[in-house]
Amino acid sequence: MAKTRESSSPTMQNPRVAKNQPTQEEIALRAYHIYMERGGMPGHELEDWVEAQRQLVAENGKASENGNGKARRNPKVNSAAA
Repeated sequence: MAKTRESSSPTMQNPRVAKNQPTQEEIALRAYHIYMERGGMPGHELEDWVEAQRQLVAENGKASENGNGKARRNPKVNSAAA
């Protein structure tokens, strides 16, 4: 019987992840910082999440344009002490 090149077990393909896409943990952390900047007022969870994702994607895009390879992911938090 002739052998085939195909393996009997399926091959796992790595999921394609865009380099500038932040993880859910990074988005959650940034959204929390946005929430805290607003004084912790509830009711804007979706807006905070979308804004956090937008900020992180923009930061990651700028870092790759600069050739740094790794984006700065520190949240922008305004100090309450003035």
